[in-house]
Amino acid sequence: MTKLDPRLHAYRPDLADAALQGRVEAQHFVEPRLMQVVEPVITVHKAPRFDAMQLTQALFGETVKIFHEEEGWAWVQLARDGYVGYVNGNALSSQVMPSTHRVAVPSTFMYPEANLKTLPAIPLTLNAQVAVNSETGAFSRLSNGRFVFTAHLKRVDEVESDFVAVAEMFRYVPYYWGGKSVHGLDCSGLVQLSLEACGKPALRDSDMQEATLGERLMVNDLDTLTRGDLVFWNGHVGIMTDERTLLHANGHHMMVVAEPLKDAVDRIAARYGQLTSVRRLRG
Repeated sequence: MTKLDPRLHAYRPDLADAALQGRVEAQHFVEPRLMQVVEPVITVHKAPRFDAMQLTQALFGETVKIFHEEEGWAWVQLARDGYVGYVNGNALSSQVMPSTHRVAVPSTFMYPEANLKTLPAIPLTLNAQVAVNSETGAFSRLSNGRFVFTAHLKRVDEVESDFVAVAEMFRYVPYYWGGKSVHGLDCSGLVQLSLEACGKPALRDSDMQEATLGERLMVNDLDTLTRGDLVFWNGHVGIMTDERTLLHANGHHMMVVAEPLKDAVDRIAARYGQLTSVRRLRG
């Protein structure tokens, strides 16, 4: 029996997704329930503990498949990218509202009234999804009764044209392992978030992205690189903004920076190893 990646397939010794029956071994198989994230940004943990490693994050409006709930924790699979982990069950709602719009700026706020002075103002981040019921002046009224500045939203089918330009909006955002928002993100989170804003789905981790995104280029001639190429190391990825400059979230600077590719190659090689591949996206 071929071993499936547990990051992308919901199975444990005691429990598994019913869709995996016959492909994995488990004591019980269950059909998932669909729920929706109702907090601005939530952590997807490796284990059902608040101090367990953050694997990734889920954003407001995302839907999740839930397989098991116990002591306030939910074992879920994110519908957007298939990632599996544990989340705070209180951040989910069984009332799933179809999304009409997405947040199209790095960060905005939900207000209790169509007035920028009202509180509490709840932050929403790029690619969070909302259901708009109507417009009131410069604001959109959401299905939850709150208001967002309309110019910060786009319809879910209205996508950006340049994922590099999206990524560049996050320059100087702090590095945060497993993060995927303006409050903090990691290298693959920056790539995923930027591509998703352009309507291009991407898996979450850098090894997944290296295996599935674009076409592989020869890496012995870095002078042939161009804007939008993805550069990979073992456990790391960056985005070329032009033929010589790499944009990446990294633990050396502890933020998103743009630096000469050669500097990054030399520094990373000295500590982690050589560049493993370059991928060029189609279209």
